[in-house]
Amino acid sequence: MSVSRLIDKVLVANRGEIACRVIRTARKMGIRSVAVYSEADRNSMHVAMADEAYHIGPAASQLSYLQHGKILQIAKTTGAQAIHPGYGFLSENAEFAEQCESEGITFIGPPATAIRDMGIKSTSKTIMSKAGVPVIEGYHGEDQSDSRLKEEAAKIGYPVMIKAVRGGGGKGMRISMSPEDFDQQLESARREAMKSFADDVMLLEKFIVDPRHVEVQVFGDKHSNYVYLFERDCSVQRRHQKVIEEAPAPGVSEEVRKSIGEAAVRAAKAVNYVGAGTVEFVMDKDYKFYFMEMNTRLQVEHPVTEMITNTDLVEWQIKVASGEPLPMKQKDLVLRGHAFEARIYAEDPDNNFMPGAGPLNYLSPPQADTNVRIETGVRQGDEVSVHYDPMIAKLVVWSQNREAALKKLKSSLLDYHVIGLNTNINFLVNLTKHDEFEKGNVHTNFIPLHKESLFPSSSLSPLIVCQAAVALLIYQHETVRNKGIKSQDPTSPFTHCIGARINENLVKNLSLKDGDEKIDVQLVYNPDKSFTVHHNGQQYNVTGKMQQEEDRNRLVCCIDGNITSSFVIFQNDSVHLFNVDGYSQLNIPLPKFMESGSAESTGKAAVSPMPGVIEKLSVSPGDKVEKGDPLLVMIAMKMEFVIRAPKTGVIKALPYKVGETVPKGAGLVEFEDNAEES
Repeated sequence: MSVSRLIDKVLVANRGEIACRVIRTARKMGIRSVAVYSEADRNSMHVAMADEAYHIGPAASQLSYLQHGKILQIAKTTGAQAIHPGYGFLSENAEFAEQCESEGITFIGPPATAIRDMGIKSTSKTIMSKAGVPVIEGYHGEDQSDSRLKEEAAKIGYPVMIKAVRGGGGKGMRISMSPEDFDQQLESARREAMKSFADDVMLLEKFIVDPRHVEVQVFGDKHSNYVYLFERDCSVQRRHQKVIEEAPAPGVSEEVRKSIGEAAVRAAKAVNYVGAGTVEFVMDKDYKFYFMEMNTRLQVEHPVTEMITNTDLVEWQIKVASGEPLPMKQKDLVLRGHAFEARIYAEDPDNNFMPGAGPLNYLSPPQADTNVRIETGVRQGDEVSVHYDPMIAKLVVWSQNREAALKKLKSSLLDYHVIGLNTNINFLVNLTKHDEFEKGNVHTNFIPLHKESLFPSSSLSPLIVCQAAVALLIYQHETVRNKGIKSQDPTSPFTHCIGARINENLVKNLSLKDGDEKIDVQLVYNPDKSFTVHHNGQQYNVTGKMQQEEDRNRLVCCIDGNITSSFVIFQNDSVHLFNVDGYSQLNIPLPKFMESGSAESTGKAAVSPMPGVIEKLSVSPGDKVEKGDPLLVMIAMKMEFVIRAPKTGVIKALPYKVGETVPKGAGLVEFEDNAEES
């Protein structure tokens, strides 16, 4: 029998939204919180929320959030009896859990033995098989030579999954479709695994085509009590990372639900698990499931489970770590309604979901209530850092059934307004509107299979152009009326494109830009105060009225008899519109005399597609490369990206060294002048 231990102060060894999440529950329980932060997070939200906060090092996680000794020393200095590791970083580090125990500090997580057994995938497969949990065929042997792994891959049959034995979160994971790409995928997986987990041991698994990713939330205490809190479907993914999750899994019968839940409990019992854990399964089209791995921590998507069980899993974690028994038994857990979680990322879905970084110049989430949760660690004005995961927030909704919950998710996404960097919100809107998603026909290949319909033509609709043009014209009138010709910002193109005779003009010509595409619009003033908008050879009759609401404007337009409503924000020399079609941005070209000199030609350089850190240089000055050859490896938002040669040629210079941070658009590798054009 475990002895109970009072926890009245907890150190949160993490950052961002999960740190804020833990701090909120600790405050609710009357527990004081201690935050730690890197230099990049000095002014972050979790630091402001905590009762105490301590600096632990530079921005790089290896020098801050992964520093065992510093974190333990701060816990002892502040009198924190426990450390909550959140997810990522030290949450599944068996050595850190052991250090906490040796220092007399409670690690809010499973015992180190369970982390070690389940963290090494080859070991976990053996344990699960003995416990009667279905496992998928593969190779988990000690011989890690390239030749042996390739031989085993041939025995299993392609395609095969190459996975780091200590992996998680999609890190150190690659799919090899044929013997021809096996060596390259193996090298990439090993390199990323070593970077993320300091271990490059690999296992191989048969890759099931179009599987579902279904996982079960389990909980154990120190009194040998275990429960499962039903399942989540996390099938819709990009780069092996989840995009949207829901609970319960659509289409799963009560019989299968009970069977997979009991299998997950057997998995937890097999390693004497304590605390919150997630047993992940691959499920085929016949609802047969196979053990994939166990995450020995709280999952990113735990809120959907909380919504369908009316629980606080962080509170459960703290109570169990204190020695208390589980708050509920299996018979007491009742599945209620349906929940979705959409992850709001700083990334560009149209560019292979390339992660981004930058300022959150404008941030307006939907209104939160008991059925809508916004889990975030950032505020308006904060920066999404290149050093960490690019998640901005998790949008979590609940309703009585899947159809109603999905409807709430769609409307909430449309109310999530972000300006300053690319996000995946428009993509999520398209995803939630997709017929197959609405039917619950999800699998891990969902995005590639439906790529054409999920990524419609990016050209702006005429209705958006009409709204933007009318909004800009109204804005210009108000600028003249309220401020005169002199704008508070003399360099703003809003001022320069007005002209002193705007109220006398019967015709107004506007130029806008959608990315690099120029859009010319002509507005003719009509006697009835409407406009005739000419665009792309068509004309539209438009009336518009704009009213300021707090920090944005609501524009109501009638376009050829159809009424539309949008929120409009004028910022950064752009018109930003949010409406039922999602988010649109049109830029206002600078006048010629304000344009800066043209940027240096990128024809002689390989250019950084995003901000990041140079991880590996594959070439040297003087090397000859072919178009498509790997030049270097970048790390951005914890992901690895290979930069390839845009043309055939000879390397002239490498402006950046390994370990240096580079901005988006920086020239990474310069070519000699006689390089062949692509």
